[in-house]
Amino acid sequence: MRRHLTFPCGPDTLAGTLDRDSAIGPVGLLFVSGGREVRSGSWGGQAQIAARLAAAGVPVFRYDRRGVGQSEGCDPGFQHTREDIAAALAAFRAAVPSLRKIIAFGNCDAAAALMLHGFAMELGGLVLANPWTLEDDSADAPPPAALRRRYLSKLANPREVLRLLTGGVNLAKLLRGLRHAATAQPKSGLVAQMADGLARCICPVTILLATGDRTAQMFETVWPSNDPRIQRHGSAGHSFSGQNAQDWLFERLIETTR
Repeated sequence: MRRHLTFPCGPDTLAGTLDRDSAIGPVGLLFVSGGREVRSGSWGGQAQIAARLAAAGVPVFRYDRRGVGQSEGCDPGFQHTREDIAAALAAFRAAVPSLRKIIAFGNCDAAAALMLHGFAMELGGLVLANPWTLEDDSADAPPPAALRRRYLSKLANPREVLRLLTGGVNLAKLLRGLRHAATAQPKSGLVAQMADGLARCICPVTILLATGDRTAQMFETVWPSNDPRIQRHGSAGHSFSGQNAQDWLFERLIETTR
């Protein structure tokens, strides 16, 4: 069953969607959308996995934050969405009062937002996928460490080496990239805030990384690689696209509810 509803966030009205089956388990999942992506997700991916989770007895609540999709107001940017998350959490509890706990899931800057604000909410867990580590929502060049990792990967690929030797690579672009890769990695105040927020969180935390995704690669350059909360999948899809990656994401989400 899929139910569309609205709920307040300050003076604004936000749009949400609840997926549930007739048999409801004691744990629900709150999906926090990343960027300016609407609650259905990229190519409807979040709606599809929400229906699959609901069929497994896990109700899922999705919503559009302020200024996005069908929700009123001005988009505050991911760093200032504490009120949106709290309002959606309250609406979820009101819609399914039998829930014992709610776990929040976010991808990209939604994961960063949960790292910043999750500690201040009554959540039973956090699932953070490919967390965004740049200071704003805009696309930017990869940090030097991510570029170095990318170039090392290419040098290990015989096909890429052949492209270089046969003139299939733009040398001017390559040189610019190498100069950037050789620079020092700037410190990010956002990453420090995310680490501090996560340190203040008392609920279980799972970090999911698609190792071929650029955003995940940037995260790995600024985060301890031995963090035991990290689980990796070889997908290059930022939203874990493809059946194999979607099945892996589904299983990880189910695990957090058990």
